[in-house]
Amino acid sequence: MDSIDTLIIGAGALGLACAARLADPQRSTLIVEAERLIGSHTSSRNSEVIHASLYYPPGSLKAELCLEGRERLYAWCRQYQVAHRQIGKLLVAVEDAEQEQLAGLLANAHACNVNDLQTLDARQLQQLEPAVRGVAGLLSPSTGIIDSHAYLQSLLAAAEQQGAQLVLDTRVTQLQKMGDGWLASGISAGEPFQIRTQQVINAGGLFAQQLAAATEGLAPGSIPALHLCQGRYFNYSGRSPFSRLIYPLPAANQAGLGIHATLDLGGQLRFGPDVHYLQHIDYAVDPTLRESFAQAVRRYFPDLDSQRLEPGYSGIRPKLSGPGEPAADFHIQLPSSHGLPGLVNLFGIESPGLTASLAIADRIAQAL
Repeated sequence: MDSIDTLIIGAGALGLACAARLADPQRSTLIVEAERLIGSHTSSRNSEVIHASLYYPPGSLKAELCLEGRERLYAWCRQYQVAHRQIGKLLVAVEDAEQEQLAGLLANAHACNVNDLQTLDARQLQQLEPAVRGVAGLLSPSTGIIDSHAYLQSLLAAAEQQGAQLVLDTRVTQLQKMGDGWLASGISAGEPFQIRTQQVINAGGLFAQQLAAATEGLAPGSIPALHLCQGRYFNYSGRSPFSRLIYPLPAANQAGLGIHATLDLGGQLRFGPDVHYLQHIDYAVDPTLRESFAQAVRRYFPDLDSQRLEPGYSGIRPKLSGPGEPAADFHIQLPSSHGLPGLVNLFGIESPGLTASLAIADRIAQAL
Protein backbone atom coordinates (compact mmCIF):
# COMPACT_ATOMS: atom_id res chain seq x y z
CA MET A 1 0.00 0.00 0.00
CA ASP A 2 1.34 3.42 -0.94
CA SER A 3 1.97 5.98 1.77
CA ILE A 4 2.25 9.76 1.40
CA ASP A 5 2.57 12.80 3.62
CA THR A 6 -0.34 14.96 2.42
CA LEU A 7 -3.49 14.06 0.51
CA ILE A 8 -5.57 16.89 -0.96
CA ILE A 9 -9.04 15.89 -2.12
CA GLY A 10 -10.43 18.17 -4.81
CA ALA A 11 -8.61 20.07 -7.57
CA GLY A 12 -10.60 23.28 -7.52
CA ALA A 13 -9.17 26.64 -6.50
CA LEU A 14 -9.02 25.68 -2.82
CA GLY A 15 -7.42 22.29 -3.27
CA LEU A 16 -4.87 23.57 -5.77
CA ALA A 17 -4.06 26.62 -3.63
CA CYS A 18 -3.43 24.30 -0.69
CA ALA A 19 -1.22 22.13 -2.88
CA ALA A 20 0.78 25.14 -4.09
CA ARG A 21 1.24 26.29 -0.48
CA LEU A 22 2.03 22.93 1.11
CA ALA A 23 4.00 21.09 -1.58
CA ASP A 24 7.61 20.49 -0.62
CA PRO A 25 10.24 18.38 -2.40
CA GLN A 26 10.99 16.77 0.97
CA ARG A 27 7.38 15.71 1.54
CA SER A 28 5.04 13.82 -0.78
CA THR A 29 1.83 15.61 -1.78
CA LEU A 30 -0.96 14.02 -3.81
CA ILE A 31 -3.99 15.83 -5.25
CA VAL A 32 -6.92 13.65 -6.27
CA GLU A 33 -9.84 14.91 -8.35
CA ALA A 34 -13.04 12.98 -9.03
CA GLU A 35 -13.61 14.61 -12.43
CA ARG A 36 -11.45 14.38 -15.53
CA LEU A 37 -10.61 18.09 -15.50
CA ILE A 38 -9.46 20.37 -12.70
CA GLY A 39 -11.93 22.98 -11.47
CA SER A 40 -14.90 21.30 -13.11
CA HIS A 41 -17.49 22.71 -10.72
CA THR A 42 -17.65 25.90 -8.63
CA SER A 43 -14.13 27.15 -9.38
CA SER A 44 -14.70 27.45 -13.12
CA ARG A 45 -18.39 28.37 -13.10
CA ASN A 46 -18.51 31.81 -11.54
CA SER A 47 -18.20 35.51 -12.39
CA GLU A 48 -14.37 35.39 -12.40
CA VAL A 49 -14.33 38.49 -10.20
CA ILE A 50 -11.54 39.45 -7.80
CA HIS A 51 -13.64 40.80 -4.95
CA ALA A 52 -12.70 43.76 -2.78
CA SER A 53 -14.37 42.59 0.49
CA LEU A 54 -17.24 45.08 0.68
CA TYR A 55 -20.25 43.06 1.77
CA TYR A 56 -19.20 40.63 4.48
CA PRO A 57 -19.69 41.07 8.25
CA PRO A 58 -16.64 42.71 9.85
CA GLY A 59 -14.50 40.11 11.59
CA SER A 60 -15.94 37.23 9.57
CA LEU A 61 -13.69 34.81 7.74
CA LYS A 62 -15.17 36.00 4.45
CA ALA A 63 -14.23 39.60 5.21
CA GLU A 64 -10.74 38.90 6.52
CA LEU A 65 -9.74 36.26 3.98
CA CYS A 66 -11.21 38.13 1.01
CA LEU A 67 -9.23 41.27 1.85
CA GLU A 68 -6.01 39.32 2.47
CA GLY A 69 -6.63 37.02 -0.47
CA ARG A 70 -7.31 39.91 -2.85
CA GLU A 71 -3.81 41.29 -2.37
CA ARG A 72 -2.23 37.85 -2.53
CA LEU A 73 -4.15 37.05 -5.72
CA TYR A 74 -3.12 40.22 -7.53
CA ALA A 75 0.50 39.55 -6.55
CA TRP A 76 0.20 35.93 -7.70
CA CYS A 77 -1.21 37.01 -11.06
CA ARG A 78 1.69 39.38 -11.59
CA GLN A 79 4.28 36.80 -10.57
CA TYR A 80 2.86 33.91 -12.61
CA GLN A 81 1.55 36.02 -15.51
CA VAL A 82 -2.08 35.03 -15.01
CA ALA A 83 -4.35 37.21 -17.17
CA HIS A 84 -6.33 39.68 -15.06
CA ARG A 85 -7.44 43.32 -15.01
CA GLN A 86 -8.12 45.61 -12.08
CA ILE A 87 -11.18 46.91 -13.88
CA GLY A 88 -13.15 48.32 -10.94
CA LYS A 89 -16.85 48.08 -10.26
CA LEU A 90 -19.80 50.35 -9.57
CA LEU A 91 -22.44 49.64 -6.94
CA VAL A 92 -25.56 51.49 -7.96
CA ALA A 93 -28.48 52.88 -5.97
CA VAL A 94 -31.21 53.02 -8.60
CA GLU A 95 -33.75 54.90 -6.44
CA ASP A 96 -33.51 57.40 -3.60
CA ALA A 97 -34.86 54.78 -1.20
CA GLU A 98 -31.71 52.71 -1.77
CA GLN A 99 -29.28 55.43 -0.73
CA GLU A 100 -29.45 54.41 2.92
CA GLN A 101 -28.46 50.85 1.98
CA LEU A 102 -25.62 52.21 -0.14
CA ALA A 103 -24.37 54.24 2.82
CA GLY A 104 -24.59 51.11 4.96
CA LEU A 105 -22.38 49.25 2.48
CA LEU A 106 -19.83 52.05 2.61
CA ALA A 107 -19.77 51.88 6.40
CA ASN A 108 -19.48 48.10 6.31
CA ALA A 109 -16.57 48.31 3.86
CA HIS A 110 -14.78 50.77 6.16
CA ALA A 111 -15.33 48.40 9.09
CA CYS A 112 -13.69 45.66 6.99
CA ASN A 113 -10.67 47.95 6.37
CA VAL A 114 -11.62 48.65 2.76
CA ASN A 115 -10.89 52.36 2.49
CA ASP A 116 -10.58 53.07 -1.23
CA LEU A 117 -14.28 53.35 -2.14
CA GLN A 118 -15.35 56.56 -3.86
CA THR A 119 -18.87 57.96 -3.45
CA LEU A 120 -20.60 59.16 -6.61
CA ASP A 121 -23.65 61.31 -7.18
CA ALA A 122 -25.96 60.85 -10.17
CA ARG A 123 -23.93 63.19 -12.38
CA GLN A 124 -20.62 61.46 -11.59
CA LEU A 125 -22.23 58.08 -12.13
CA GLN A 126 -23.48 59.21 -15.54
CA GLN A 127 -20.03 60.51 -16.48
CA LEU A 128 -18.33 57.20 -15.63
CA GLU A 129 -20.95 54.89 -17.13
CA PRO A 130 -23.44 56.75 -19.36
CA ALA A 131 -25.60 53.65 -19.92
CA VAL A 132 -26.24 53.17 -16.20
CA ARG A 133 -29.33 54.59 -14.48
CA GLY A 134 -28.90 55.52 -10.83
CA VAL A 135 -29.14 58.28 -8.25
CA ALA A 136 -25.87 57.46 -6.47
CA GLY A 137 -23.09 54.92 -6.50
CA LEU A 138 -19.87 53.61 -5.02
CA LEU A 139 -16.77 53.02 -7.12
CA SER A 140 -14.59 50.11 -6.00
CA PRO A 141 -11.24 50.49 -7.78
CA SER A 142 -9.80 47.32 -6.17
CA THR A 143 -12.28 44.97 -7.84
CA GLY A 144 -10.95 43.04 -10.83
CA ILE A 145 -11.49 40.16 -13.21
CA ILE A 146 -9.35 37.08 -13.74
CA ASP A 147 -8.98 34.14 -16.10
CA SER A 148 -9.99 31.49 -13.57
CA HIS A 149 -8.83 28.61 -15.75
CA ALA A 150 -5.36 30.12 -16.15
CA TYR A 151 -5.25 30.71 -12.38
CA LEU A 152 -6.04 27.05 -11.67
CA GLN A 153 -3.35 25.96 -14.11
CA SER A 154 -0.81 28.26 -12.48
CA LEU A 155 -1.58 26.82 -9.04
CA LEU A 156 -1.16 23.30 -10.35
CA ALA A 157 2.12 24.18 -12.07
CA ALA A 158 3.48 25.76 -8.88
CA ALA A 159 2.52 22.68 -6.86
CA GLU A 160 4.01 20.28 -9.39
CA GLN A 161 7.26 22.24 -9.45
CA GLN A 162 7.56 21.39 -5.76
CA GLY A 163 6.89 17.70 -6.35
CA ALA A 164 3.12 17.45 -5.94
CA GLN A 165 1.26 15.01 -8.17
CA LEU A 166 -2.28 15.18 -9.57
CA VAL A 167 -4.45 12.15 -10.29
CA LEU A 168 -7.77 12.72 -12.09
CA ASP A 169 -10.84 10.49 -12.30
CA THR A 170 -10.23 9.52 -8.68
CA ARG A 171 -12.90 9.77 -5.99
CA VAL A 172 -12.18 9.21 -2.30
CA THR A 173 -15.24 7.60 -0.73
CA GLN A 174 -14.04 6.91 2.82
CA LEU A 175 -11.49 8.13 5.36
CA GLN A 176 -10.48 5.89 8.27
CA LYS A 177 -8.11 6.57 11.12
CA MET A 178 -4.95 4.47 10.94
CA GLY A 179 -2.35 4.91 13.67
CA ASP A 180 -1.30 8.55 13.67
CA GLY A 181 -2.57 9.07 10.13
CA TRP A 182 -5.39 8.21 7.74
CA LEU A 183 -6.40 5.53 5.27
CA ALA A 184 -8.17 6.89 2.21
CA SER A 185 -10.23 4.49 0.12
CA GLY A 186 -12.03 5.05 -3.15
CA ILE A 187 -12.21 4.44 -6.88
CA SER A 188 -9.60 5.55 -9.42
CA ALA A 189 -10.30 5.11 -13.15
CA GLY A 190 -12.88 2.47 -12.23
CA GLU A 191 -10.57 0.50 -9.93
CA PRO A 192 -10.57 0.44 -6.11
CA PHE A 193 -7.59 1.99 -4.36
CA GLN A 194 -6.30 2.70 -0.87
CA ILE A 195 -3.55 5.04 0.27
CA ARG A 196 -2.12 5.97 3.66
CA THR A 197 -1.46 9.59 4.49
CA GLN A 198 -0.45 11.71 7.46
CA GLN A 199 -2.60 14.71 6.55
CA VAL A 200 -5.86 15.06 4.63
CA ILE A 201 -7.46 18.23 3.27
CA ASN A 202 -11.05 17.71 2.22
CA ALA A 203 -11.51 20.43 -0.42
CA GLY A 204 -14.31 18.56 -2.14
CA GLY A 205 -16.54 21.61 -2.65
CA LEU A 206 -20.02 20.39 -3.55
CA PHE A 207 -19.04 16.92 -2.31
CA ALA A 208 -17.19 17.87 0.89
CA GLN A 209 -20.08 16.97 3.21
CA GLN A 210 -20.52 13.61 1.51
CA LEU A 211 -16.91 12.68 2.26
CA ALA A 212 -17.10 14.11 5.77
CA ALA A 213 -20.07 11.84 6.50
CA ALA A 214 -17.85 8.88 5.51
CA THR A 215 -14.97 9.99 7.75
CA GLU A 216 -14.34 7.76 10.75
CA GLY A 217 -14.49 9.57 14.07
CA LEU A 218 -16.02 12.79 12.75
CA ALA A 219 -19.16 13.58 14.74
CA PRO A 220 -22.21 13.92 12.45
CA GLY A 221 -23.20 17.07 14.32
CA SER A 222 -19.99 18.77 13.19
CA ILE A 223 -20.95 18.49 9.50
CA PRO A 224 -23.01 21.51 8.37
CA ALA A 225 -25.91 20.96 6.01
CA LEU A 226 -25.23 21.59 2.32
CA HIS A 227 -27.60 23.72 0.23
CA LEU A 228 -27.04 23.58 -3.52
CA CYS A 229 -27.64 27.03 -4.97
CA GLN A 230 -27.52 27.47 -8.72
CA GLY A 231 -26.50 30.76 -10.26
CA ARG A 232 -27.36 31.23 -13.94
CA TYR A 233 -25.82 33.63 -16.43
CA PHE A 234 -26.96 35.16 -19.71
CA ASN A 235 -24.50 36.47 -22.29
CA TYR A 236 -25.21 39.80 -24.01
CA SER A 237 -24.30 39.84 -27.68
CA GLY A 238 -22.56 42.80 -29.28
CA ARG A 239 -20.37 45.46 -27.80
CA SER A 240 -20.64 46.09 -24.07
CA PRO A 241 -21.97 49.53 -23.05
CA PHE A 242 -19.95 49.30 -19.82
CA SER A 243 -16.24 49.60 -19.08
CA ARG A 244 -16.59 48.39 -15.48
CA LEU A 245 -18.55 45.80 -13.55
CA ILE A 246 -22.01 47.06 -12.60
CA TYR A 247 -23.71 45.77 -9.44
CA PRO A 248 -27.14 46.58 -8.06
CA LEU A 249 -27.53 46.57 -4.29
CA PRO A 250 -27.56 43.05 -2.80
CA ALA A 251 -30.47 41.25 -1.23
CA ALA A 252 -31.01 42.09 2.42
CA ASN A 253 -29.93 38.63 3.59
CA GLN A 254 -26.84 38.62 1.33
CA ALA A 255 -28.04 35.41 -0.35
CA GLY A 256 -26.79 36.89 -3.61
CA LEU A 257 -25.29 40.10 -4.89
CA GLY A 258 -28.04 40.69 -7.42
CA ILE A 259 -28.02 40.04 -11.17
CA HIS A 260 -25.00 42.14 -12.04
CA ALA A 261 -23.09 42.97 -15.19
CA THR A 262 -19.66 41.41 -15.52
CA LEU A 263 -17.08 41.41 -18.27
CA ASP A 264 -14.59 38.73 -19.13
CA LEU A 265 -11.06 39.50 -20.32
CA GLY A 266 -12.23 39.31 -23.93
CA GLY A 267 -14.85 42.01 -23.33
CA GLN A 268 -17.87 39.68 -23.38
CA LEU A 269 -20.69 41.10 -21.26
CA ARG A 270 -22.82 38.75 -19.21
CA PHE A 271 -25.49 39.17 -16.59
CA GLY A 272 -25.88 37.02 -13.50
CA PRO A 273 -25.93 35.09 -11.35
CA ASP A 274 -29.41 34.68 -9.95
CA VAL A 275 -30.22 32.60 -6.85
CA HIS A 276 -31.96 29.29 -7.46
CA TYR A 277 -31.86 26.48 -4.88
CA LEU A 278 -31.71 22.90 -6.16
CA GLN A 279 -32.01 19.38 -4.82
CA HIS A 280 -29.53 17.94 -7.31
CA ILE A 281 -26.62 19.29 -9.36
CA ASP A 282 -27.94 20.72 -12.61
CA TYR A 283 -26.09 23.16 -14.88
CA ALA A 284 -28.88 23.80 -17.40
CA VAL A 285 -29.88 27.41 -18.13
CA ASP A 286 -33.56 27.77 -19.02
CA PRO A 287 -33.93 30.15 -22.01
CA THR A 288 -37.36 31.24 -20.73
CA LEU A 289 -35.59 33.12 -17.94
CA ARG A 290 -34.61 35.77 -20.48
CA GLU A 291 -37.42 38.17 -19.63
CA SER A 292 -37.02 37.90 -15.87
CA PHE A 293 -33.30 38.62 -16.27
CA ALA A 294 -34.12 41.54 -18.58
CA GLN A 295 -36.56 42.98 -16.04
CA ALA A 296 -33.96 42.82 -13.25
CA VAL A 297 -31.20 44.36 -15.37
CA ARG A 298 -33.35 47.17 -16.79
CA ARG A 299 -33.55 48.72 -13.32
CA TYR A 300 -29.97 49.95 -13.78
CA PHE A 301 -29.59 49.49 -17.58
CA PRO A 302 -32.87 50.75 -19.08
CA ASP A 303 -31.72 50.42 -22.70
CA LEU A 304 -31.15 46.67 -22.47
CA ASP A 305 -32.34 44.76 -25.54
CA SER A 306 -33.69 41.44 -24.31
CA GLN A 307 -33.21 39.87 -27.75
CA ARG A 308 -29.45 40.18 -27.24
CA LEU A 309 -29.63 37.98 -24.14
CA GLU A 310 -28.60 34.37 -24.75
CA PRO A 311 -28.28 31.55 -22.19
CA GLY A 312 -24.70 31.34 -21.03
CA TYR A 313 -23.67 28.95 -18.27
CA SER A 314 -24.42 28.26 -14.63
CA GLY A 315 -22.54 27.41 -11.48
CA ILE A 316 -23.56 25.96 -8.14
CA ARG A 317 -22.61 27.48 -4.81
CA PRO A 318 -22.03 25.07 -1.89
CA LYS A 319 -24.05 27.19 0.53
CA LEU A 320 -24.45 26.53 4.23
CA SER A 321 -27.60 28.68 4.36
CA GLY A 322 -30.96 27.78 2.90
CA PRO A 323 -33.61 29.92 1.16
CA GLY A 324 -34.45 33.03 3.14
CA GLU A 325 -31.63 32.52 5.64
CA PRO A 326 -28.76 34.97 6.18
CA ALA A 327 -25.60 34.07 4.29
CA ALA A 328 -23.31 31.81 6.31
CA ASP A 329 -19.59 32.32 6.78
CA PHE A 330 -16.86 30.05 5.46
CA HIS A 331 -16.46 26.93 7.61
CA ILE A 332 -12.78 25.97 7.82
CA GLN A 333 -12.80 22.96 10.10
CA LEU A 334 -9.36 22.39 11.61
CA PRO A 335 -8.10 19.61 13.93
CA SER A 336 -8.42 22.02 16.86
CA SER A 337 -12.20 22.08 16.37
CA HIS A 338 -13.04 18.44 15.66
CA GLY A 339 -10.20 16.75 17.55
CA LEU A 340 -8.94 14.58 14.69
CA PRO A 341 -5.22 15.23 14.04
CA GLY A 342 -4.18 15.82 10.45
CA LEU A 343 -7.70 16.41 9.04
CA VAL A 344 -9.02 19.65 7.53
CA ASN A 345 -12.54 20.00 6.10
CA LEU A 346 -13.57 22.95 3.97
CA PHE A 347 -17.32 23.60 3.93
CA GLY A 348 -19.35 26.36 2.31
CA ILE A 349 -16.50 27.97 0.38
CA GLU A 350 -18.66 29.98 -1.98
CA SER A 351 -17.98 33.54 -3.14
CA PRO A 352 -15.49 35.08 -2.38
CA GLY A 353 -13.72 31.72 -2.25
CA LEU A 354 -11.75 32.20 -5.46
CA THR A 355 -10.46 35.59 -4.27
CA ALA A 356 -9.68 34.22 -0.81
CA SER A 357 -8.13 30.94 -1.96
CA LEU A 358 -4.47 31.81 -1.33
CA ALA A 359 -5.27 33.29 2.08
CA ILE A 360 -7.32 30.21 3.05
CA ALA A 361 -4.45 27.95 1.99
CA ASP A 362 -2.07 29.94 4.17
CA ARG A 363 -4.36 29.61 7.20
CA ILE A 364 -4.52 25.87 6.69
CA ALA A 365 -0.75 25.57 6.29
CA GLN A 366 -0.22 27.44 9.54
CA ALA A 367 -2.73 25.26 11.36
CA LEU A 368 -1.11 22.05 10.13
